[in-house]
Amino acid sequence: MKGRFIALLAVVPIWLNAQTVAPYRSAVWSPDNGDGTYTNPVINADYSDPDVCVGESGEDYYLTASSFQCIPGLPVLHSKDLVNWEIVSYALRELKPTDVFNQPAHGKGVWAPSIRYHNGEYYIYWGDPDYGVYMVKTKDPAGEWEKPVCVIAGQGMIDTTPLWDDDGRCYLVNGWANSRAQFASVLTVRELSADGTRAIGQPVIVFDGNGTENRTCEGPKFYKRDGWYWIMCPAGGVPTGFQLAMRSRSPYGPYESKVVLAQGKTRINGPHQGGWVHTKYGEDWFLHFQDKECYGRVVHLQPVDWSSGWPIMGNNGEPVTRYRKPRSSSNVIVNPVESDEFEAFSLGKQWQWHANYDQTFGMPTAFGTYRVYTHKLSQDFVNFWEVPNLLLQKTPADRFVVTTKLRLTAKAESQQGGLIMMGLDYSALIVKRVGSSFQLLQVSCKSADRGNRQEETLIATLAPTAEDTIDYKPGIHEDICLRMSVNNGKVKFAYSQDGRSFRSCGEVFTMREGKWIGAKFGFVAVEPAGKSDRGWIDADWIRITK
Repeated sequence: MKGRFIALLAVVPIWLNAQTVAPYRSAVWSPDNGDGTYTNPVINADYSDPDVCVGESGEDYYLTASSFQCIPGLPVLHSKDLVNWEIVSYALRELKPTDVFNQPAHGKGVWAPSIRYHNGEYYIYWGDPDYGVYMVKTKDPAGEWEKPVCVIAGQGMIDTTPLWDDDGRCYLVNGWANSRAQFASVLTVRELSADGTRAIGQPVIVFDGNGTENRTCEGPKFYKRDGWYWIMCPAGGVPTGFQLAMRSRSPYGPYESKVVLAQGKTRINGPHQGGWVHTKYGEDWFLHFQDKECYGRVVHLQPVDWSSGWPIMGNNGEPVTRYRKPRSSSNVIVNPVESDEFEAFSLGKQWQWHANYDQTFGMPTAFGTYRVYTHKLSQDFVNFWEVPNLLLQKTPADRFVVTTKLRLTAKAESQQGGLIMMGLDYSALIVKRVGSSFQLLQVSCKSADRGNRQEETLIATLAPTAEDTIDYKPGIHEDICLRMSVNNGKVKFAYSQDGRSFRSCGEVFTMREGKWIGAKFGFVAVEPAGKSDRGWIDADWIRITK
């Protein structure tokens, strides 16, 4: 591999310290133009349903987003200027009930969270449409978060946001999932205990979009400004809708509403839910998402003008593409991390599993690699939709190249692993043991969520690059570099046996989003059901380039 095992204990702490000092710079997308302006999206990755708050310092901004069934969940991103963002932590290490989330529960789990700073602590609330409203909190958003508290048990409640009023009372606004409650397009407000841990009041419908252009009103965010209670929410549908602002002198309404951001003549379709912040410099900004289909829901930043008494966003209500940066004391350019050399003793912050983590999924090594063990498939296996140990990250741009160096160690027949682009449709470049050699395969499936069987196409037969020399549970090994080139939703595959010369292979694959998430790429490692010792892939590195 990297040949860095020697003196590893002396080398690694220095490397880790260097990583905390040097900001990560993406090779494929950075919104900061370096001239005092930025270009949307400020996060060109699937951070669906983003919300943002201002931290204690007044110039630290924290963002969270939906994570659904992916673990770790509730990503927390930090910025000094609302343009340059980095992943600093996750607020959720496990989803419960574990009997549901220990295997992929696509589209379930964490829906549309909100993040708030109150009385020296940071809070994140979210609705799990099947189990209720939850909350986690911490004093350090980049550190560990407390275990979740179930604030309200029940089905259908989603898109939750608390508001602590001037008198210390706490209110919660939420939307409703039609798939669970059999009604939607209404927003409700109820009172919580002052510590925000339980409901002490009954829900009151404060806005009804049924039968109007405000259908599918959801994702409400709750604020108070100049004596007015404000709810900001999208309506009209995810890919085609618009932003509403509504105000009342009472948290329970009635609310008057106004469209404050819509696509207009721009190419920014359906500017959807997000969060408003007022900075210590007296500026107002709004972060929201745009649905980009297979790439997921990417994050845009809009200026906000309150001069009319309403928060008119963007350029007179239409999204901006390029604009001056918010005032800030920072000029650091940093982006969410993508590439990984796998030299740390913990999983990189760009990675998520497709279900609650189990140690047999994989773990870092002392050898400068990350090991993903082959998951034992069920006897009635159909496709990778059911595999929990998919180690994946979000796509970072419309156009990029992923190259990885890995070794597959196979101790039994049909153990396999490789590089995958995963969604409702998926395609992967897989190395699979067949007898005493390996096959390089393109494995693809359309509408995997509907139980369709995957198809395999043989690309090449490969001799092992190494074999174990002792006759005790021996394995054979294949060292290989795999590549996927992504351009406007199309994926082309290639491979190399020497790490220098790449050979194009397989059919061009058309990406497709997952269940409420964008397509994600990363590693897959599986094997047939049985009692054989597991195989594994050791990922040496993965690099994201133009």
